Amino acid sequence: MIRHVALFSAIAILAACNRPNSLPYTNASYNERVSGSADARSMPTGRGTVESYADVVDKVSPAVVTIRSARRIRAPQQFPFLNDPFFGMLFGNRQPNVPRGGGSAVERALGSGVIVNANGDILTNHHVVDGAEQITVEMPNRQTYSAKLVGSDAPSDLAVLKIGATNLPILALGDSDRVRVGDICLAVGNPLGIGETVTAGIISAKSRSTGLSDGSFEDFLQTDAPINQGNSGGPLVNTRGELIGINSQIVSPSGGNIGLGFAIPSNMAKTVLTQLVKGGKLRRG
Repeated sequence: MIRHVALFSAIAILAACNRPNSLPYTNASYNERVSGSADARSMPTGRGTVESYADVVDKVSPAVVTIRSARRIRAPQQFPFLNDPFFGMLFGNRQPNVPRGGGSAVERALGSGVIVNANGDILTNHHVVDGAEQITVEMPNRQTYSAKLVGSDAPSDLAVLKIGATNLPILALGDSDRVRVGDICLAVGNPLGIGETVTAGIISAKSRSTGLSDGSFEDFLQTDAPINQGNSGGPLVNTRGELIGINSQIVSPSGGNIGLGFAIPSNMAKTVLTQLVKGGKLRRG
């Protein structure tokens, strides 16, 4: 039976609200605003001023996909807070379509993903596809594929999907250990389902823990590149077009971006990816 990610986030948020000077964390997967960083258009570098990241985007965007998942649930008792204005934003990453009179309902989720193998392997977040009975992958050219779940790992919040396609564009994995605070980065994804969106910022911090799990496998890159719900599973890349992180969470009192986003480092993602592709699950000491 699947774990309700939004409810899990709600519990974490309630706990955070009881701590002084704390803000709630939530997964970044469905309701979000699109915002950009005007300063990113003209950021100074060691060689002068960068006026555009269009070449980086051209390199990255063909390998970024939209992921839609669905599952059947009982209704309405699973969603007692659905009409509450506070909890409404927390359930935004899961949209239950409850039929009149109750009964069975379809819950849908939206996220992003990265093609990491030309033969159809796609890396995304665990919470985007957790418990899904149907997963659809939409390519940048609007072509869609039915996807199979190869494996999923809740502690790292990573999952691998497989689609029946070959000769796909891929995104090379960079070395997240070499990332430095202050490095420029770009986030790519599909916020609110409006289409592929690119935002820019810097690496704000490394080795962050957000407290949504026991912290054993939390080693996030923090960024002020605007990421919101719907960006979950999408890439955080450097100015060379290399994957340095998988966007996973935001911290926000409103559910929208306030410049505190968190990405799973690419080196952790590479380890998880390798094991999931090989055996469908992770083995930890």
